[in-house]
Amino acid sequence: MENHQLVLVLDFGGQYNQLIARRVREHNVYCEVKPYKTSIEEIKALNPIGIIFTGGPNSVYEEKSPKCDPALFELGVPVLGICYGCQLMAHTLGGEVTAAQEDTAREYGKTETFYNTDCKLFKGLPEQGISWMSHGDYMAKVPEGFDLVAHTDMCPTAAIADEKRGFYGVQYHPEVNHTENGSLMLKNFLYEVCHAKGDWTMGDYKNSSIKAIREKVGDGKVLLALSGGVDSSVAAALLAEAVGNQLTCVFVDHGLMRKNEGDEVEAAFSKWDINLIRMNEEDAFLGALKGLTDPEDKRKAIGAQFIRTFEKMGKQIGEQVGKIDYLAQGTIYPDVIESGKDDAAVIKSHHNVGGLPDFVDFKEIIEPLRMLFKDEVRQLGFELGLSEQLVMRQPFPGPGLGIRITGEITKEKCDILREADAIFREEIANAGLDKEINQYFAVLTNTRTVGVMGDSRTYDYALALRGVTTSDFMTADWARIPYDVLDRISVRIVNEVLDKASSRIVNEVVGVNRIVYDITSKPPATIEWE
Repeated sequence: MENHQLVLVLDFGGQYNQLIARRVREHNVYCEVKPYKTSIEEIKALNPIGIIFTGGPNSVYEEKSPKCDPALFELGVPVLGICYGCQLMAHTLGGEVTAAQEDTAREYGKTETFYNTDCKLFKGLPEQGISWMSHGDYMAKVPEGFDLVAHTDMCPTAAIADEKRGFYGVQYHPEVNHTENGSLMLKNFLYEVCHAKGDWTMGDYKNSSIKAIREKVGDGKVLLALSGGVDSSVAAALLAEAVGNQLTCVFVDHGLMRKNEGDEVEAAFSKWDINLIRMNEEDAFLGALKGLTDPEDKRKAIGAQFIRTFEKMGKQIGEQVGKIDYLAQGTIYPDVIESGKDDAAVIKSHHNVGGLPDFVDFKEIIEPLRMLFKDEVRQLGFELGLSEQLVMRQPFPGPGLGIRITGEITKEKCDILREADAIFREEIANAGLDKEINQYFAVLTNTRTVGVMGDSRTYDYALALRGVTTSDFMTADWARIPYDVLDRISVRIVNEVLDKASSRIVNEVVGVNRIVYDITSKPPATIEWE
């Protein structure tokens, strides 16, 4: 990043590599993630003010474990090693790392840790707190020149420091929320050790991205599939600022969107001089989904129908804007993590189109949000002047209502779920909870329940309400929605939605007492009903 200080994160295969970068950027310091094999020459050219080693699944004493060039420690640049990175530092500089035993230093999860606050890394912080451990190895001997600056009941080498050279190592993960004051420890490394100026903001990211897009695209033309979600909308706004009417956005209204969403998206982009093509394809998508009940079959059908829709409109795009040179996507980092999993084709099957139409003969894919987390994307959206309504819109994956209706999808079910979901979102906002709950939506289940309405017995579908809190959409916790709010939502949906329905599909709203959700685990969610 031009004219800004840089902290370099060297990736040794840890699951939190980009999260470390995100934490650094939260403290207004620009950060890049590079492979551990990055050469000394390239590192010198980057001129970092500090280097952070990530964690990783290996043991440093294994022959094939990832290693950095030892010359890195001769650059005079401060280094912070996290977990595997800490052990690698110790191993490289003359220490000894061995397999831990259950009764010595093998630790996982939340662990009470004690800190030496005379160390710059812990300056101004409490002398003890919870840290998030995840290590099966143990630094039996620390290198010469290092002091022990943190310990736990089981591990005397929870953190080490050679403050003269600016080398620090921690056995835990300060980047995760589970570690108390972990973000402040990283801040101390940045400002107390690396002497950062804090000269990078999301406004800088916007300006540099616009410049980079203009340089790449030149006088070429860009195509973006605009879903109406936060990610694709922010990507569209960024591209619109960069290349204006060289951008064509195709907005496919597939009939699986939330109430009034299509009109809202179209109105939001009327301020830019871009080519916005809206295709109303509800009948085609519902037809493709007819008779399907398996969630994966529905996802694949939706993805395939998107391609058929693009093929149908290929001639229209050619007539209006000519040849497309670049394809743009609103990919963000959680998407990148999913695509790196063995079962990525299943996880993102509604995006994996399996080939593009012939008219899209593009040079390159542009993904301007690829390194950002959801909250950073929202910040960028505000920088670009998008409305709060659009920027804070609930995440809504490509299949939309298609994955929020279990069993077969029909227009009637979509209309009912749209109305119920709108009431849910409205009441959450009325209660002032829309800023606290990061994702909330209604689901029309395929579970039948027996009830009584108007002195008549009913046997209809149940509607579930789901809400989670999260900052990065990597992990989440169930939202504590007050029972009085759930009661208002339930009463309104039963009365208002049933009155509008042509037949009674829903006869009760089940309040969700508990939802635990973590997209990095399988299965992704567990639900307890009350």
